[in-house]
Amino acid sequence: MIAPDTLLTFVIAAFVMVVIPGPTVLFTIGRAMSLGRLGGFLSVLGTAIGSVLLVVAVALGVGTVIAQSVVLFTIVKVLGAGYLIFLGIQAIRHRKDAAQAIVAEKTQRSGWRLLGEGFVVGVTNPKSIAFFVAILPQFVDLQAGSVPLQLLVLGVIVVAIGVSCDVLWVLLASAARDWFGRSPQRIEAMGATGGALMIGLGAFLLVWSEKPATA
Repeated sequence: MIAPDTLLTFVIAAFVMVVIPGPTVLFTIGRAMSLGRLGGFLSVLGTAIGSVLLVVAVALGVGTVIAQSVVLFTIVKVLGAGYLIFLGIQAIRHRKDAAQAIVAEKTQRSGWRLLGEGFVVGVTNPKSIAFFVAILPQFVDLQAGSVPLQLLVLGVIVVAIGVSCDVLWVLLASAARDWFGRSPQRIEAMGATGGALMIGLGAFLLVWSEKPATA
């Protein structure tokens, strides 16, 4: 299996990469500010499930195929960016409904729906695909056993670190949301801000051109 020193080096490298705010962090903050702590946690869980699916795909070789195909990589990027923009527009359009729901202390969003939305964002995140395909193989020891199993273990570690950091972001963002929540007008502005974050993130991903180099 993976040598302890190699594993420690990987954990440090993964932590440094994860703590730098990226697409998932911005999505998590936007959802927590728009929907509150529970909405943020469900979104984190959804993105984590999507990320695990990417890890499995990379371990089985699908991720490499996507990364080496300009067409497939572009399709994934456009789908993910477009979905984020759609969610952002919906958050802005329904910001008054969100404010009324919070004031009335009722939950209007299905937990399964929040999970599904987070899953779509996680599984179509081109930055995650690029990271898993470009970074994970560098820490694989060809003499240490099953390469797919090593990739799976490394990928799950990355996801675990990401979930831990995202949970902290949810707590911070939801705390700010509670403060804004004392006024319906603040909630409306907050919902619009969260939506704007997701729209901006989607637009960024549309023009983001990074792609793992092929051998």
